Amino acid sequence: MGLFSFTQEIAIDLGTANTIIICNDKIVVDEPSVVALDRRTDKLIAIGEKARQMHGKTHENIRTVRPLRDGVIADFYAAEQMIRGMIAMINNKPRLFAPSLKMVVCIPSGSTEVEIRAVRDSSEHAGGRDVYMIYEPMAAAIGIGIDVEAPEGNMIVDIGGGTTEIAVISLGGIVSNKSIRIAGDDLTADIQDYMGRQHNIRVGERTAELIKINAGAALTDLDDAPEDYIVHGPNRMTALPLEVPVSYQEIAHCLEKSISKIEAAILSALEQTPPELYADIVRKGIYLAGGGALLRGLDKRLTEKINIQFHIAEDPLRAVVRGTGVALKNVDKFSFLMR
Repeated sequence: MGLFSFTQEIAIDLGTANTIIICNDKIVVDEPSVVALDRRTDKLIAIGEKARQMHGKTHENIRTVRPLRDGVIADFYAAEQMIRGMIAMINNKPRLFAPSLKMVVCIPSGSTEVEIRAVRDSSEHAGGRDVYMIYEPMAAAIGIGIDVEAPEGNMIVDIGGGTTEIAVISLGGIVSNKSIRIAGDDLTADIQDYMGRQHNIRVGERTAELIKINAGAALTDLDDAPEDYIVHGPNRMTALPLEVPVSYQEIAHCLEKSISKIEAAILSALEQTPPELYADIVRKGIYLAGGGALLRGLDKRLTEKINIQFHIAEDPLRAVVRGTGVALKNVDKFSFLMR
């Protein structure tokens, strides 16, 4: 990386919950998608993990924003600041010229033209010269290590923070896809709601997220049961402090509704699948990627419900960005990348 190396190639997984960047085959940035801005001047105060620690704990002069909601850009200015800041994290060496960036960015498969345009514009404003787009399930499939160009069907279920992407892939294209806006964030909101109703305790988004990670489950009887998670918070009526142990069975009950919606979406994607590809999928199984794949017992529950074996990708949180990194190297070869 000398004085005059002008192009830098990066792959970005712009997620609702986390943004990950790959540069030279290494993951260089893996940060939560949160930005902290000064309310008076709109200047950037912090991004990523630093901003996440401020989330829900700010005074009136600081606002923390999650620029992406449901997989699409909700706050254009904040998104641009975030992409810019995260790219700056890679280039911490002082340079004479800012390098022009060639980037591949993932987008949800249900994105409208406008949403795709927003991602492209943000990336270009942040310094991208050549911006390519790839659909998330496609990237996840490449990241899992599937040969996407082969003439056989593979089904990917990518449960992210804002969207659940379900796609059947064959011959380097998406045959049938379903993108629903029920995903990790909704599970977190369900837990917040449940704690308020059932235990009369107010919990914030971050605490609900911790409950989901530490005691979240999709089945009420697990072989390796997690321990109860202790939650501290104010009583909703009296505002006196409460300490509530939460068991995974409760969480499994409270997530029931959202998970059954995900099941319904998988079934509806299978209905649209041509029979030849369906046969391939039954033979190979269905791959789970994204942070939602880490929910305990989810693969087992889906396998029992749908009667097709579900496999969790290794390192499901990073499957998408790994696939995007591979796509970056083969920009000329892969025909499914969009300009």
